[in-house]
Amino acid sequence: MLPPTVTVGIPAETLRQCPDIRRAERNLAAQTARIGVATAELYPKFHLIGSIGLESVTLSDFSKWASRTRSIGGPGISWNIFRGGAIRQNIEVQTALQEQALIQYESTVLRALEEVENALVAYAKEQRRRESLTKATVAAQRAAVLAQDVYQAGLVDFNNVLDAQRSLLIIEDQLAQSKGAVISDLVRLYKALSGGWVSWKPDGT
Repeated sequence: MLPPTVTVGIPAETLRQCPDIRRAERNLAAQTARIGVATAELYPKFHLIGSIGLESVTLSDFSKWASRTRSIGGPGISWNIFRGGAIRQNIEVQTALQEQALIQYESTVLRALEEVENALVAYAKEQRRRESLTKATVAAQRAAVLAQDVYQAGLVDFNNVLDAQRSLLIIEDQLAQSKGAVISDLVRLYKALSGGWVSWKPDGT
């Protein structure tokens, strides 16, 4: 069933449901994370060698220090200090790729926004046209009935009846086409929003 009111607004957050935007958003997040990974290579990494365990498997011995074993070597440090230039160059590369991903994301959002706005305007405009044609159809029906009554009273010839009926048929055909266009525009709007749209009334509810 078609929404009974003309939509006047859609939350911008709804656009995030579009597959293209979700994909661009994930690409941007992944590329941003790669900058962090590349930057982390500038700093030393610390690690411990060995293990900590229990020598005894008897429950009564678990609390005794003698049953515990440890084999810990000296702390290790790894640092790519001699690759600093290459690391910084990689950071610059990842940053440039992140900027490209950001531009792509912004472009995708703007394109999706344009598609939604165009579909929304077309849908609202056709709704108003359908309402006008509905009123015109009612008026044409009254005119056709009135022309028939006047003809039967002998006040006009049958051409007046034919003209009134012809006008009614034309308006009814236009109304049928408008109803089809409203449905098509609604489908287009749902497609632009990936099905994540709810009709808003003029009061914003």
